[in-house]
Amino acid sequence: MPPDHAEPLLPLQGVRVLSLALNLPGPAALMRCRTLGADCLKFEPPAGDPMQHYNRTAYDALHAGIAVQSADLKTHAGQQALARALATTDVLITSFRPSALAKLGLDWASLRARHPDLSQVAIVGAGGERAEEPGHDLTYLAESGLITGTALPPTLYADMGGALLAVEAVLQAALHSRANDAGGTGGGIYREVALNAAADWLALPRTWGLTQPTGAVGGAHAGYRVYACADGRVAVAALEPHFAARLCDAAGIAGADMRAASTHETIAAWLQQQTRAELEALATAKDIPLHTLDA
Repeated sequence: MPPDHAEPLLPLQGVRVLSLALNLPGPAALMRCRTLGADCLKFEPPAGDPMQHYNRTAYDALHAGIAVQSADLKTHAGQQALARALATTDVLITSFRPSALAKLGLDWASLRARHPDLSQVAIVGAGGERAEEPGHDLTYLAESGLITGTALPPTLYADMGGALLAVEAVLQAALHSRANDAGGTGGGIYREVALNAAADWLALPRTWGLTQPTGAVGGAHAGYRVYACADGRVAVAALEPHFAARLCDAAGIAGADMRAASTHETIAAWLQQQTRAELEALATAKDIPLHTLDA
């Protein structure tokens, strides 16, 4: 049995991360780096991070335990402050377009010349030659085929997925640095993280057909759907044969074809008569994976 209070895994302990990235992906990556043990610092422009003004709750959550300093990188004083910080930094996270980085002297070639042991994780919207293109989470999701109607997605998938890819890149940089300390050669490394690539990664189940309407987890399987119930909704995930059999037994249609339209209709009609409390009790008694929701 695992211990009740396992020691936290801190693979970035002792790694110093400085972020210049604003809005969501960069701060989310920095927040995750901190939970993995990194010593985190963020430089913000004098006006602050835009999120600080349009969603203070999110800003505070993202920056809990993060040291934040104000610096105008367009001024000599700001550049000096940045140079001092970079002298003791292991990994720099940025989210500017390449042209903006070049104007600030923060392109990889310039950084490497001044700080050969520094690694850079550059978050961009789209990778490579498209890095100058404007875009946002919504456009990257649309490009990846993850917008299927006119409703906005319930969360910012590309931004949060991109943040995790950025943390992965920070971990790569940390491993590279430790290999150098153990006798390897070379200084820091550069990693570009594209938000559209994060969206593409999240979209893979759809490109494989899994979440298409004809896919088992796209609506074709009657045991894997969201249905209406008497006082709300129920997310049913009875995908495996033994779970599907238990669901069908409860609905009074033992042995039904889970892809047949009649099975869908019967289960929908049965669930419509059940309350959330009844369904939660059934899930516990019969070991059926489901979760009830408000209407």
